[in-house]
Amino acid sequence: MANREKNKKTLLELVKLPENSCCADCGAADPDWASCTLGIFVCLNCSGTHRNLPSVSRIKSIRLDFWDDELVQFMKANGNRAAKNFYEKFVPVFYYQPQPDDCEVLREQWIRAKYERMEFTEEKTERPYTAGVYEGMLWKKGKDNGQFLERKFVLSVHDFTLKYYKEDESKGPKATISVKDLNATFQPEKIGHAYGLQITYCVDDHTRNLFVYHKNGREIVNWFNAIRAIRHVYLKTAFPTASDGDLIPWITRRYLKEGYMEKTGPLDAIELGVVFIGSESHGYSVRECVPKGTRGNKWKCGVIVETPDRQFVFMCEQERDQREWVEALKTVISKPMMPQDYTTEANIRRRR
Repeated sequence: MANREKNKKTLLELVKLPENSCCADCGAADPDWASCTLGIFVCLNCSGTHRNLPSVSRIKSIRLDFWDDELVQFMKANGNRAAKNFYEKFVPVFYYQPQPDDCEVLREQWIRAKYERMEFTEEKTERPYTAGVYEGMLWKKGKDNGQFLERKFVLSVHDFTLKYYKEDESKGPKATISVKDLNATFQPEKIGHAYGLQITYCVDDHTRNLFVYHKNGREIVNWFNAIRAIRHVYLKTAFPTASDGDLIPWITRRYLKEGYMEKTGPLDAIELGVVFIGSESHGYSVRECVPKGTRGNKWKCGVIVETPDRQFVFMCEQERDQREWVEALKTVISKPMMPQDYTTEANIRRRR
């Protein structure tokens, strides 16, 4: 008969090992759950997706559930490192691997891709999101009425563009967007759909957004990784001497902080300008302040951003917003500038 306490102790020792101390799927610290069929340790959030794959994964609590000797020995013989070496052996360098605070659809499709579809156990020359052209229908939010309408989108590596069409394709694309400044990030709450994707790009020196979704989780994640794939090719072309390690953070970027601040005038829902934020070692800094003589009557919590060229003063409504903006900006300036950062900095300076 299995010794319950002994087996629990063994599992707790296993999960403390460096290779098992983080979730096998999202990297969250101190996982309390395990798949006794895959031999991996996972966090509570990822365990929920595993429960939806009963033919692939069987989830048990390492603290509360009963484990027999055979299953404990299986966990000892496997673990997160062995699973990663097998199930993630051929993950494309551009493929997005979710973090603990990412939205559910990214986590779910990553887990399904690894264990259910086994997409990365064999080397494949082509996957749907790595083709030279990726096209399909997405629900796009209308500019005027805010309603979502189905539109055809075409992403092409041949000319580095994303195009979308209205009902009559013979009239040509409604918009042709260069992938040069293209960004994509999941924004389910903002868009009002669990599979909502925000696509950001530049036109005429201003930032524009497309809000889209697909009713199928796998398809919207394929779109996301197709955008990442073409962005990776573009960046490799634009910066041939940069390493993948330098380029990966620039393929797509999540927003550290988003919201309103006041800048020497009334608030506006439309983006009016861009401030490049470089590294501290290149003359950029940020600090809290209480500036005198500001035009804002109610917003008194200031944030000063210093660049090599000038000083920018922004006003926040509350101290909490002020602290969050300063923290986010300090995160940016603490990082070294990459080759593409210098190009972006120069382009923004030329616009002024």
